[in-house]
Amino acid sequence: MVLGLVAASTIANASPSKGLSMVVLGMLIATVGIDSQSGVGRFTFGSLSLLEGFGISAMAMGLFGIGEILTSVGAERNAKIDATSAQMKNMMPTRDDWSRSWKPAIRGSSIGAFFGALPGTGPSIAAFMAYAVEKRVSKTPEKFGTGMVEGIVAPETANNSADQTAFIPTLTLGIPGSATMALMLGALMVHGIQPGPTLIAEQPALFWGLVMSFWIGNLILLVLNLPLIGLWVRLLLIPYHYLYPAILVFVCIGAYSVRANPADVFMVLGFGVMGYLMRLGNMPAAPLLLGFVLGLLIEAQFRRAMVLARGDFGDILTRPIAGTVLAISGLMLVWTLYGALRHLSRNRRGNDRMIMDE
Repeated sequence: MVLGLVAASTIANASPSKGLSMVVLGMLIATVGIDSQSGVGRFTFGSLSLLEGFGISAMAMGLFGIGEILTSVGAERNAKIDATSAQMKNMMPTRDDWSRSWKPAIRGSSIGAFFGALPGTGPSIAAFMAYAVEKRVSKTPEKFGTGMVEGIVAPETANNSADQTAFIPTLTLGIPGSATMALMLGALMVHGIQPGPTLIAEQPALFWGLVMSFWIGNLILLVLNLPLIGLWVRLLLIPYHYLYPAILVFVCIGAYSVRANPADVFMVLGFGVMGYLMRLGNMPAAPLLLGFVLGLLIEAQFRRAMVLARGDFGDILTRPIAGTVLAISGLMLVWTLYGALRHLSRNRRGNDRMIMDE
């Protein structure tokens, strides 16, 4: 989890300091609500609605949905969409796209397979890590965020790979690799199926049926998505001053339907304003969301580790897996900060040369 948060600081075009600050802010927001161990409300300011904390759906829809609407409501009002560009022949990858995407696909699949098999990580961290690695190895990292093929292929392949390998700890150890796997684990137990090392031997039909469902599911996605791309693009032909009020209504309905809490609607609007201000300040939203998701998990697992280690933090560093991952996290943090300082000094030298030339 720490490794994923450190990597999250490099997934946007903003500076690493901004990414790290957003990660810390997300972790702080995650502390709002009832403490899982003491049962005491934290940072609720006497509000009963905040006892459950902020919802991940409310934050995501506010930051990315409402924030995007507030940013683009003026710029997109008179935008023209070329519906003919959504034809199948225009969307097929070119030879250049294929040549640029096979290496990111291999790297992304490898990263996704590794992080998906680690309990408690899931596809989100894998996608962020793949994007961060691809941005680092690219010769033109400044173009990431503008539709680079490498920036699309790497996280998508990592996400797909992690979704599949997340079944490994879920089925063989009974430890969910992601939130989705936790739901599936609960569904299996409801039907009297106990995941564990003997699952494949005791339930071969279930296991191989699940494997085949991966193939069938991907084929069905292709059949459903590709023919309907033209329809989704034509939705953008609707005048924006009609479109964004409908989007706001559906966002508010979706936020309310998750927990049936009217306060979630106001949370969405609050996070929407926050997302708009973050866009004005070029502050990345993805690290904030990841810090929020992993914040409570890190706190709970860190407390548990401290209880087992009797308060000795050095005991965590002596564990082979934990110590290695923390060391990699430290190296990645140093690498990120070093790259940022080198980029800053390069810009300063460039400015000095321009001043001397003038």
